[in-house]
Amino acid sequence: MASLASSFPPAAAKTPSYLSSSSSTFFSSSLSFTTSQPHSRNSVFACIKCDVGNGNPSIPIINERTLPKFLESARMEKSANRTNNNTRLKLFSGTANPSLSQEIAWYMGLDLGKIKIKRFADGEIYVQLEESVRGCDVYLVQPTCTPTNENLMELLIMVDACRRASAKKVTAVIPYFGYARADRKTQGRESIAAKLVANLITEAGADRVLACDLHSGQSMGYFDIPVDHVYCQPVILDYLASKSIPAEDLVVVSPDVGGVARARAFAKKLSDAPLAIVDKRRSGHNVAEVMNLIGDVRGKVAVMVDDMIDTAGTIVKGAALLHQEGAREVYACCTHAVFSPPAIERLSGGLLQEVIVTNTLPVAEKNYFPQLTILSVANLLGETIWRVHDDSSVSSIFL
Repeated sequence: MASLASSFPPAAAKTPSYLSSSSSTFFSSSLSFTTSQPHSRNSVFACIKCDVGNGNPSIPIINERTLPKFLESARMEKSANRTNNNTRLKLFSGTANPSLSQEIAWYMGLDLGKIKIKRFADGEIYVQLEESVRGCDVYLVQPTCTPTNENLMELLIMVDACRRASAKKVTAVIPYFGYARADRKTQGRESIAAKLVANLITEAGADRVLACDLHSGQSMGYFDIPVDHVYCQPVILDYLASKSIPAEDLVVVSPDVGGVARARAFAKKLSDAPLAIVDKRRSGHNVAEVMNLIGDVRGKVAVMVDDMIDTAGTIVKGAALLHQEGAREVYACCTHAVFSPPAIERLSGGLLQEVIVTNTLPVAEKNYFPQLTILSVANLLGETIWRVHDDSSVSSIFL
C-alpha cells in the first residue's frame, strides 16, 4: 500500500524574522507594532515543536517546498498584481494574538497598521487608529479568546473606530470565535449567546466576518452579514503527511457523535481512512464520560480530530479508551488550543503520542509540553484575506 506521504507531499517551514523579540514592541498597556521591510508572499507555515531539552519552541525545516501544497495548487493567476492594491488594504491587530497577526502580515508582504490600544485604570478599553483608513478595505485580526469578554469588547471598539474613521469596508478576522458552543438551547430558559455575539459584531459596524473552524456550521447563519468560514484541516493534513504513516495503519476517530461529519471529511482526505467514533455521555459542562467505541482500532494509529481542546477531558478519556481497544498510537489534532486547566496535566500524561494544534489562539510558553506541536495558519488566513479583497473565490483554496 502507498504511504500517506505519497498522497500529501509535506510543506516547508522556515524561521521568519518576525519571530525575534525585536520585531514588535509592547509599551505598558498600549500596543504598537514596528516591522521591517515587507517580506515576499512566498512564505511557508511555521511548525513549532516543543523541545524537551530547554523548553523553548523550535521551528524545524521539513523540506525545501516554498508553499504548502493546498495553497500552491490553488494560487491565483493575478497574484502578481496584488502589490498595486496594497495601499487600499489595511491590516490591524488587536492584543489577543499579535504574533499571528505579524505572521499574516509577513505572508501578505504588508506592514501591520499602527493602532493604539490601552486599558484605563477602571478596565475600560481605549482604541485609536494612528493612520488614515479613509476609503480603505480594513481587516481586524482578533480572536475572542481568554479573557473572552475583554477581547470581544476590544474587537467591537476596533470595528467602531474603523467605521467612524470612514473605512470603506471592515472585516473582522476572528481565528477563534468565542461563545460558539452556545449555539442552541439544550435546556429550558437558556440563552443562545452565539447569536447575541453575532448581533453585537454586526451592529458595531462590521461588513464581513472571517472565522476559522466554527464549532458548528449553523453559527454562520446567526450573522446578517457575509461570513467566510476558513477550514484549517489542510494545514494539519500537510503536517501529518510529513510523518509518512502508512495509509493502511490509519484510523480517524471522532471524540463524540457531534464531530462525525468533521472526522469523516478529515478521513476522506487521509487516503479515505476508516472511521471510528467515541460514544460519550456528558453529565455537565466541561465534564465528559466515555462509554463505548464504535469501530475497530486494534493495531492502528488513531488520529483523533476535534475543533478545539478545552479542559482535554474528552480527548484524554477517548485516548484511554482507544488504548484499551488496542490502538498502537494515538494522535490528537485540533484547530483551537483553548487549554483551560487542567488540560496541560491531562495532555502531558503519556496517553497521546502527539498533540497537534494551530496558532489561532496564543499558547503561553508555560503551557508547552513535549508532545505539543503548534502549526501556523497565517498563510491560510493571509491567502483568504487576499482573495476576499480581490473578490475572488475562497472555497477554491480547499479543493
